[in-house]
Amino acid sequence: MKKFLPLAIILCLLSVIAGFSIYQHFSSSTKFNGDYVNGNTAGNLYNSGLFCEHRDTVFFANPADSYRLYSMRKDGTDVRKISNDIVSYINADDNYLYYVRNNPIGSMKNGFTNINRNSLCRIDHDGKHLLVLDTAPCMYAALFGNSLFYLHYEESTATCLFRVTIDGSEQQQADQNPFLTCAADGQYFYHVGLDGSVYRYDTTSLNNDFVYAGNCWMPTVLENGDIFYMDCTNNYKLAKSNLSEEGTVLLTQDRLDTYNLCGDYIYFQRSSQTDPALCRIRRDGSDYRVIAEGIYCNINATSTDVYFQEYGSNKMYRTPMDEPDTVVEFLPSNEGTT
Repeated sequence: MKKFLPLAIILCLLSVIAGFSIYQHFSSSTKFNGDYVNGNTAGNLYNSGLFCEHRDTVFFANPADSYRLYSMRKDGTDVRKISNDIVSYINADDNYLYYVRNNPIGSMKNGFTNINRNSLCRIDHDGKHLLVLDTAPCMYAALFGNSLFYLHYEESTATCLFRVTIDGSEQQQADQNPFLTCAADGQYFYHVGLDGSVYRYDTTSLNNDFVYAGNCWMPTVLENGDIFYMDCTNNYKLAKSNLSEEGTVLLTQDRLDTYNLCGDYIYFQRSSQTDPALCRIRRDGSDYRVIAEGIYCNINATSTDVYFQEYGSNKMYRTPMDEPDTVVEFLPSNEGTT
């Protein structure tokens, strides 16, 4: 038995050296961003980040293929499979895609790639050069320039806010609290504190500052200071305020399950035991319209279309923003060229 020990040690050392060399290659060849580019919209990331528009391309978790990573043009053509990874919380910049990998046991043909089944990953737009940035279970990942902030889980610390650079060279706990990172604005993101108020987190200084008092959930803050949120005090109705002004306007009389601010419109799931539906209003609460009756979740949007998932199933539907009476099942293998 002893005569095999040196060989085992040599193989182990070679594996370590190879792994280090691969890491050094990715680290030294990483293309960094020149500013605080953000990787996806607040509304999409609040809704699992299944779709991400970047320039003329939409990257998405394909419901027809167990939510593996695909791309297509905004009109639904030129559908391409990018990775066998089952993904959520997709982010994009000019060079890379970032996502949370959710692979169940046995989902990958190559047994070796079943390692790090739940992790934070980076990949080229064409699916090449996969780099695992965090091997721990992760969620709510969002891009801020050259860093990703996300929720990281491990037994010793439970779930807390983490930061990792896009080359994987630096990783640290950013805060012991599990702040949701969805509402990105340059180097900042807005989130709800334990008191229900809204805070602004600086991803550079790691400072966390109070900005709005309330009992809020899922805040979305616009450049002009307008803030949209579900008002927990008022039965989770959709509300609008401004960070620099007093007063709150309730935009709906409905209780919401989730929402997504999409251009000039807000799409939301009306929570009702008798009459649930996906609905749409303008930013000022006018032009109320029922898009689809039923219970839906994961409302994601591009600049032209809104996608929403039937609760309890893998069925995904699409409705064009300029044709709200049109609702079709999203079947990318049929809509585009594979």
